[in-house]
Order: sequence, then C-alpha cells, then structure tokens
Amino acid sequence: MAAGKGQAAGEVAEETQGTAGMKFPFPYTPYPIQEEFMAKLYQVLEAGKIGIFESPTGTGKSLSLICGALTWLRDFEEKKRQEEARLLAAEPEGKGATEPSEKGSTKSVDRLGPSAEPDWITHFVQKKEEREAAHRLKEEQIRRKKREERLEQIRHNVQLRYASKRRRTEEEEMEHLLQLSKDILSNQGEPGGLEPLDQEEEDMIPAEYESDEEKKVGSRLREEDDDDLEEEHVTKIYYCSRTHSQLAQFVHEVQKSPFGKETRLVSLGSRQNLCVNEEVRLLGAVQLINDRCMEMQKNKHEKKSIEEEAERKKRPPSRAACPFYSYEHMQFLRDEVLVEVKDIEELVALGKEAKACPYYGSRFAIPAAQLVVLPYQMLLHEATRNASGIKLKDQVVIIDEAHNLIDTITCIYSAQVHGSQLCCAHSQLSQYMERYRKRLKAKNLMYIKQILFLLEKFVTALGGNVKQNPNTQSIPQAESQMKSINDFLFLCEIDNINLFKVQQYCERSLISRKLFGFVERHEASGALKIRPEEQKMAGLQNFLQNLNEKQRKEGNLQSPPEEAEDGPPKMASPLMHIEGFLAALTTANQDGRVILTRQGTLAQSSLKFLLLNPAVHFARVLKECRAVIIAGGTMQPVADFKEQLLTCAGVGAGRIEEFSCGHVIPPDNILPIVLCSGPSGQQLEFTYEKRNLPPMMEETGRILSNLCNVVPGGVVCFFPSYEYEKQVYMHWEKTGVLARLAAKKKIFQEPKRANQVEQVLAEYAKCIKRCSHTGTTMTGALLFSVVGGKMSEGINFSDDLGRCVVMVGMPYPNIKSPELQEKMAYLDKTKPKTAGQAPGRMLIENLCMKAVNQSIGRAIRHQKDFASIVLLDHRYARPAVFNKLPQWIRSRAQVKGVFGPAFAALRKFHSEKRSICESACT
Repeated sequence: MAAGKGQAAGEVAEETQGTAGMKFPFPYTPYPIQEEFMAKLYQVLEAGKIGIFESPTGTGKSLSLICGALTWLRDFEEKKRQEEARLLAAEPEGKGATEPSEKGSTKSVDRLGPSAEPDWITHFVQKKEEREAAHRLKEEQIRRKKREERLEQIRHNVQLRYASKRRRTEEEEMEHLLQLSKDILSNQGEPGGLEPLDQEEEDMIPAEYESDEEKKVGSRLREEDDDDLEEEHVTKIYYCSRTHSQLAQFVHEVQKSPFGKETRLVSLGSRQNLCVNEEVRLLGAVQLINDRCMEMQKNKHEKKSIEEEAERKKRPPSRAACPFYSYEHMQFLRDEVLVEVKDIEELVALGKEAKACPYYGSRFAIPAAQLVVLPYQMLLHEATRNASGIKLKDQVVIIDEAHNLIDTITCIYSAQVHGSQLCCAHSQLSQYMERYRKRLKAKNLMYIKQILFLLEKFVTALGGNVKQNPNTQSIPQAESQMKSINDFLFLCEIDNINLFKVQQYCERSLISRKLFGFVERHEASGALKIRPEEQKMAGLQNFLQNLNEKQRKEGNLQSPPEEAEDGPPKMASPLMHIEGFLAALTTANQDGRVILTRQGTLAQSSLKFLLLNPAVHFARVLKECRAVIIAGGTMQPVADFKEQLLTCAGVGAGRIEEFSCGHVIPPDNILPIVLCSGPSGQQLEFTYEKRNLPPMMEETGRILSNLCNVVPGGVVCFFPSYEYEKQVYMHWEKTGVLARLAAKKKIFQEPKRANQVEQVLAEYAKCIKRCSHTGTTMTGALLFSVVGGKMSEGINFSDDLGRCVVMVGMPYPNIKSPELQEKMAYLDKTKPKTAGQAPGRMLIENLCMKAVNQSIGRAIRHQKDFASIVLLDHRYARPAVFNKLPQWIRSRAQVKGVFGPAFAALRKFHSEKRSICESACT
C-alpha cells in the first residue's frame, strides 16, 4: 500500500509540472496571475483536494474559474473515453481467458495469491469484474450517444423545434375543448347533494402514517416510462454563489468564454425566481409559493379510481393542477437548456414559451449537465440538496464569494421562533385536531398531540400561557438565557419525547402544509377562531393585499411583489417555521445552544437555536465530493476556514491547498497607509471607551478635511457601526466640521433601508461626475458608510467613485453578544491555542479583519484603476493584525507614525495620478 501511495503522489507531481506550462482556452491573452490561478486550480481538481483560492476583484476570477475548471473537465472526460475504449477493446480477449483449463487450474492450485486464494480464482474474479465494467460502459456509451444525438438534432434542426411547438399548441387546444365538454356535462347534473366534507377538505387529513404513501409521492415522476430519468449523473462541476445576480453574471461569463458553445449548463433557482404560473407567482412570499406549487403538483399526480372520480364530480372543484407541470413539455425544456447556455431570465422566458415549468424542467437537466449553477442554499442545505436531485458523489464543487461561508452555513442551520408563532400554531393545530378528530388515525392523533404538547412547553419556558393572547401577556423580567440542547429539553420537560420521530412525522405527513390548507379554507369562511387582535391584523393585511392587486392590475406595481426588506417575513404557516426549530434540536448536544430571550410581551419573546459547529454539515459535502474549491476576492484571514470548516470536518492538512494571487494593477496605482496619529498628534485608537471622546471625533474630522483637500472625486469613509456614524455626524454638525467638509465635497450617508441604496449611489455618482466637468470649488463627494452595511459588499466604487477609502477604527463585533460569547467559549474548549493566542480571541480578530478587507476592497476594480486606502488606528500596525490584510495590499502598505509624512505621500500620489489622467485626456 505504501508503494501505491508513493506512486500516486509521483503522478500528481508529474501532472503539476505538466499544468504549469499548459495552455488554457481563454477569450483573450490572460494575465500571468490568471495563468497561475488556472494551473493551480487544474492541479487541485486533478489531485482531488480542497483548495482555498483568493483572487481580488478586477483580476478576472470568474473567467479563471471557468476556463481552468472546464479545461480540467474536458481533459477528464477525454481520459475517461480513452479508458473506456481500452477496456472495451480488451473484452473479447478477456472472454477467452475467463475459463481456465483443467490442466491450468491443476498447475496453479498450489500457487496462492496474497489473499490466500489460488491465482486462477483471483484471475477469474478480476476478469469477471472487467466484464461487468465493460458491460456498464457499453450501456453508458449507448445512453450518452443517444443523448448527444438528440441534443445535436435539436441544436441544428430548426424544423424539429417548430414541430414540437406545433404539437404543444395542438395539445393545448385539445385540453381546452375537453375542459369545455367536462364543464357542459357537470352543469347538466343535479344541483345540491354536497357532502359535509368535500374532497379538498379530505386532502387536509394525513393518510395512514404507517403506509408508504409518502415514498410514492417522491417517486411518481419516475413511474413515467422513460429511461432518461434514470440517467446516471455525468461528472460535473457545481458552481454556487450568494445571489442570483452573481450567478447570472457568472453565466454571462461562461457564454463569452471559449466553452460557451459546447458546455451543457443548467441554472437552478428557487420557485420564487423560476415560477411562470402567474397565479402562484403573485403570492409573493417564498413559503406561500412553495406550498401552492406542492399542492398543485399533488392534484396533477393524484390517481383516482372510477368510483372516486364519479364521487368527485358531485363535489365542488378543488384547486386546479398547474398547467405548466407537463412531463413532455418539461422534457422539451430540459433538452433546450442542455443545447445552449441560458441564464435564469432566459430559462423563465423559455418556460413561458414552451408552457413548461422551469423549476422542475431545469432539475431534469441535472444528470446530463456538465456545469450546474445554483445558489448557496440549494447546495449547502442537505434537505434542499436532496429534494433538488443534486448528487455530489465524486463531483466537483466550487463555492464562490465564500468569505461569509461560515456565517452562511451557521444561518442556514440556525432557527428562531417567537412566542406569537408558537401560540398561533398551537391555536391552529388544536382546531385542526378537533375538526378531524374522528377521521384521524391513531398514529396521526398521537403525533399531533405530541406537537401540541411541545408547543405548550416552549411557551411555558418563555414564561407565558399558550391559551392566552401573546400580545397582552407581559413578561415581568427581561432576560436572555443560554442553554445547552439537553438542558433546554430538561427545562421544557420534553426530554422523554423522541424529537427525531416527531421531525420525521412532520416531514412525511406534510402536516404543516395540511394545516395551512385548513387555515386558508376556514379562515375565509369565519369557522376558524381568531383572537380579536389577530383578526384586526388579518383584516388590515387583506385590505393591503387587495389594494396591491388593484394597483398591479392598473399597472402601478411591478409583479411579483417584493417583500419589504425590513418588515417581518410573510409566513404561510407558523408550524412550518417551528418545524425548522424542532429539526435543529436534534443536533448533537455539543454542537449547538438554545437562547431563551424574554422581553416585553410573550409575542416579542423568542427561542433561538445557535449552531456552534458548522463543520458537521459541511463535512457531508467534503466527504462526497471529488474536490472542493472555496474561492473569493478577499479570503484573508484563512485560518477560520481551515479550523472551523475543514479541520473540524476531519480534513487532513495534506488535502488542503491555498492560493492567493496579486492584483493586475501596477504597484504604484495603490497607496495603503496605516495612520497612527492625527494632525494634532492625537494617537488614533478607536476602542469602545475612547472613540466617543470629543477629541477623538474632532481629530477624525481634521484628517478627513485634509484628505478632501487633496483627493479628487469620491471619498468613501467607513465607520464601525450605524450608531457611531450617527454620533460622529451629529458632533461634527455642532462643531462646524461638517460645514468645512461640505465646502469641499457634498456629503452623502448610507441609508439603512436596502431599497434606498440605489438612489443614494446614483446621486453620489452624479455629483462626482458633475464636479469633474465644472470648475467649481467642490471637488467631488464624501460618502459615510458602515462596515458590514449595504455598501461594504457587492458595491463597486471604481474610478472616481472611490479614489480614497478611509477606515475609521477597527470594527470588532459586539463582544457582549451572548451568541458570540458562546462561540468563543466553544472554540476555546475544542481548539488549541495558536501562537499563544486563545481561539476565541482569534475569532474576534478574524471577524474584524474580514470586515475590514471586504470594505477596503471596494475601491480597486480593474487594471487601470487607482486609489489610496487610509486605516485610522495605530493597532493596524501590530504584526498579528497587519498580516491579516490581503497580500496585494499588505505588500504595498506604509505605516506612518505621524500625520505629516502620511499627508505628503497622499498629496503626491493623487497629484501624480491626476496629472497622468489629464495628459491622457488631452
């Protein structure tokens, strides 16, 4: 075995040497750092390792990922084809050699292999395995050839597309005529005779829990007689990022790349982004859309006997099946998706044209796709991943914009429920149980009673009564408690309940969806008991919803409606939310905590599950995948990724590769300065105790005034928090500093509401442009922003929009936060010290520097851009902190102990750059 490992290592080294000089297809001549990036990426994928890649924005990271990864995939597929050809060519020879002669077997009977078996047996087994492998390869080749021929036909045969479209139109007309006939026949029947419980209400009752009904629901689509659904997943690359806009941008880069024509790419998204059923789309909220979609699917797939069908005709019609959920139409959409690279918008447009559901049609394309583009949530959340048909076994995963990966996984698997949700769910479920008590099977009744018991105990733990109005129940003493999972279960007196079984029941019985249907039906009829306060709120929401629909019909509102950024989420059923909390409680005791927050009223109080160890969920991704790439523009400091996600998941140091490239800009196009003191000699130390002092705020004002005198265009100043930015702003207003700043640059403030950001940025950019063209005393604009706010990530302050970025102090997180304190304690308990520093303290420092690096990276966005970066705090000069800056900034940074030399360097830098720009323009 040792020799085998050494040989494998030698092969990897040989590949590494080969990739260093290899050529990658690229739309233009790549920068040297892009070639290095692609070579290292190829090496990591080939060796099946985990890579942490850092490539600053503006260095063409997306194209490097595309060309490097798809070059590897192309070569991998070619090697696989060659290996298949070799095995298939050797098959006839193997057939003759599989049956040893008696003479041969006698001679070899005494020769034993290493497994104590005679050589001829070992030889026979090997040949049998080769034969089976060759048989599998043949079948796979036939499937692949069939698929490629079909896609090639669609790609080149326009007539085939028109024929398919014409057939769909004919089918629609036939369905329409059939429906008209059914309506006429139903109208001829005798009126009345309605049963007390109609079919729609029957659907709200869970089936016998011990049956296999739930398994059938998941496999109904597979009942269709088509081999393509059983198609094996080809080796592919899963690329995921945070937002749909980032994914769309990546798809456009693929389209422009040399691989744009030949790559089978599929974009996945949520129902909210992909639904083409207007009635469902207008529901707006994600959960409402998901529920309605599932309900319509169920109607589509239900198979009833003749007696049931006859009975159904006597009853009022239930909600219709989705017209876009047509298997044949979705097959057509799947093929169209694989033929040509399409982004989400193009996929939706195709779905509308083809009368096919893009959400499910795109999933059908996953097995044959070479590149799957999807949001974080779909890949990192195991239940969503499984439901989407994503199989990671031996595949490649690339996680881009991964600087917040730890926080993302923590948030995905954390859950919070409020007292109002617990009481509402208890009230709804109690009425549901009373309504259908005689029809519910014993097992269903038992589990529903257990859920009601859990809800009651959760409310009691918050100091309330589940039978009273949560809005009027005041909590006498506001407090926050942190409990381990086991301690919380003991506190609630529910340690004797098997939460795993309750969670499984919720998943399989779909009780929350049935409860939602029950509430939706009986709330409208007035049969459901609602407290007066809740009734008033429901009435107001109905009024606003009707108003929105009216405005939308008149063309005053866009469709679908967007939820308010700062408002509470629109929840279809509170029980759905609580299910997430119940699932979280099944986490291992050491990996999570429960926070009980009692405040104001019971409705405002909450239970929150905090995940302490995100590695337990990420480990499953790492275990299944061939290789994982974690990439971003700013990945420093990487210690957190390695410790909290990789080492904790059992990944050895030998499997982890790091790569950080420089920037494409010339070294003299950036001037980073660590400023230790201000113009009056005041030492800059923005600790929580000192930053509120008037002398510190006045010194900051003097520094900014001086900078505004020498920096043209836009200056972006980042503060540690909204509160501190407001405090400094008000102080400067009183002392006249704000007026002095406004004389040189127009002042803008980052808004707290996300829907106002675009407007502020547009006005900021317009002001800078106007100042650059007119000879006024105003030299541009000054933008006050907040670290971790709306403008510290994803916003480009390129060229004149960000000629100088100022960072006021060090934005350490709130160390008094109970969540953070618990996380620090957990790391101190489970991790060793690094360079004499406790892991908890290191976490605080790393969170701070990640936020700093994200913010200061907003300025330089392309090769010809230039900017200065000023870090206001002497603590940035400490080696432990300084070394956590990105390498391309750290290598050019200057530490200035006093203000004079720093100001002179900044004035010279901007004066020279301005001269170059002016000479280039003339």
